[in-house]
Amino acid sequence: MDKLLDKLKEYLKMEAEIPADEFSEYFRTLISQLNQTFNDLDRENRLTALYICSIVQSNADARAKESKATAKIFKKISAKCAFWTDAIKFNLGKDGMSPEDIEQATDAINTSI
Repeated sequence: MDKLLDKLKEYLKMEAEIPADEFSEYFRTLISQLNQTFNDLDRENRLTALYICSIVQSNADARAKESKATAKIFKKISAKCAFWTDAIKFNLGKDGMSPEDIEQATDAINTSI
């Protein structure tokens, strides 16, 4: 998750929007890593994954509204990120974190960027 977070930080500091192909590749890498490692992630990495998914979902939602030509692709990306966001929150809840704890932790990640 650290590499994905570092890349996300780089993207967030950019003035211009990244190309759709690069965004899609980042998304595919994120989903692949979640599929392969989700059950082995510790709490900190799950919180990082939650933060990344929420940013990607928000960006995909915005991109879906910008262009009808690519709206379907970005809506699918958003839906998959929403699925992972829900799964991560559920898992963190099972691990003893309240919704407020989760929100505070993701806010702390956001502040650190």
